[in-house]
Amino acid sequence: MPSLVSDYPAANPADALLHFSRRLAFETDCSDVQRSQQLGDVDYVLVDVRGSEAFTSGHVPGAVNIPGRTITAARMAEYPRHTLFVVYCAGPHCNGVHRAAVRLAELGYPVKEMIGGVTGWLDEGFSLVGADVAVLANGVTCAC
Repeated sequence: MPSLVSDYPAANPADALLHFSRRLAFETDCSDVQRSQQLGDVDYVLVDVRGSEAFTSGHVPGAVNIPGRTITAARMAEYPRHTLFVVYCAGPHCNGVHRAAVRLAELGYPVKEMIGGVTGWLDEGFSLVGADVAVLANGVTCAC
């Protein structure tokens, strides 16, 4: 009898290569963002898509705040079309990051999700800018 892991057979290697390569086209992780910042190799705009109050209470260093609901052609006009945006929200419990990514893609911008969001950033042991420890002790919010 197969284990719970192998009960459904793994994809063939060619399909697995396609699947995992495609995922990397859509997402990056907190460690890669932090490392690129540390090396000064930032070729993207890091965007916190949470509400301004949540952003102010603590955000990833180097991020700009563009709440997802404010992503419009007029708001984004200052950025060239080839600008890569890396978006994040509170964490894996919020789909605000996906709504923001859809809006950016609809406007013709390349976009990736920083998986884990603020929760993932903190889980990696990284610090936030402007972190209000009292607020964060009650959980990471998005207000998106």
